[in-house]
Amino acid sequence: MRPVRSMTTCVWFAPGRANLMGEHTDYNEGYVLPFALAQGVTATAGARPGRLLELRSRQVPDEQVTLALDSLEPGAVSGWAAYPAGVAWALREDGSDVTGASIDIDSDLPVGAGVSSSAALECSVALALCSLSGVPVERRSLAAIARRAENDFVGAPTGIIDQYAALLCQEGHALLLDCATLAVTQVPFRPAEAGVAALIVDTRVAHALVSGGYARRRAECEEAARLLGVPFLGAIADPAAAGRLADPILRRRARHVISDSARARAVASALASDEPLAESYRFTGELLTEAHISLRDDFEVSWPEADVTVEVANAAGALGARMIGGGFGGSVLALVPVDRMTAVRAALTEAFTQRSWKPPEFIDAVPSAAARRLA
Repeated sequence: MRPVRSMTTCVWFAPGRANLMGEHTDYNEGYVLPFALAQGVTATAGARPGRLLELRSRQVPDEQVTLALDSLEPGAVSGWAAYPAGVAWALREDGSDVTGASIDIDSDLPVGAGVSSSAALECSVALALCSLSGVPVERRSLAAIARRAENDFVGAPTGIIDQYAALLCQEGHALLLDCATLAVTQVPFRPAEAGVAALIVDTRVAHALVSGGYARRRAECEEAARLLGVPFLGAIADPAAAGRLADPILRRRARHVISDSARARAVASALASDEPLAESYRFTGELLTEAHISLRDDFEVSWPEADVTVEVANAAGALGARMIGGGFGGSVLALVPVDRMTAVRAALTEAFTQRSWKPPEFIDAVPSAAARRLA
């Protein structure tokens, strides 16, 4: 990859994230509990003359995209370049005067694995563009700008969880986010202290949030909230309230959202409590598996590889596991006692091989710090 050549250069890193609990609750204004990963996206940016945005990616080495900043509009850019272009557009729409830039992208996150590679790309580029342009943007505001890029420019109807995780998480913590008020609480999450590790199992079934399944679930949730007389399902605390819905599909969708929001709060409370660590992580593992069953049966966004991963990982000694991300492909997060990690990995590889699936890939999910400048 050709390096950026500029007298003014900066390097920014933004992490991917895993969502410990609270799936499809963010756009329903419920609770989520993500944590940042050590892996992420790096944007090396240099100012360049003219109002042009020059984009390159180490993951797409034969492609360079050059765009006029002043002519950026939703729908005008496709593929991976739409995400950084969308950030430049959203900053412009927010009133920020962004300078021309040449940006090189590199990533060690798998794409389509449910670990928010797109948000990591958006946030690293947003911080780099702000740095080059001398534009001070508070991180919560920058998260909203990056989300607008993904929603309105790229066309993916996601919530705010990914951008908040990338920009606000702390090392050794998960971030409890109330998506209705955007209030955040840093929750201790140090599984190693309990002899446990968080393992992401990439099933290698890629998902795409711009596809129809995700949008349909969102529309179903909006209709369920309307029928229940609330602006968003996150406003309801009791999962039994979903029983008032006559439509069985809407009833299941609402039951998942309300219960998963409650699970996010319950896990946060357990991790922050004075209970012995072993009990807190055992409880968290139980709720992980409970959440997967809800995502599989009530929200219907799981897929065969994820279901097998949860079943096999738990049978091999995991404390619990669930699919993460929007669904229809991606990854599973498992809490695994360190002394069972080798057995769990081996059992999963064997299960995939027996079914003639691509072997899974494993990512050590260490709770890490938010986006930061590297140079």
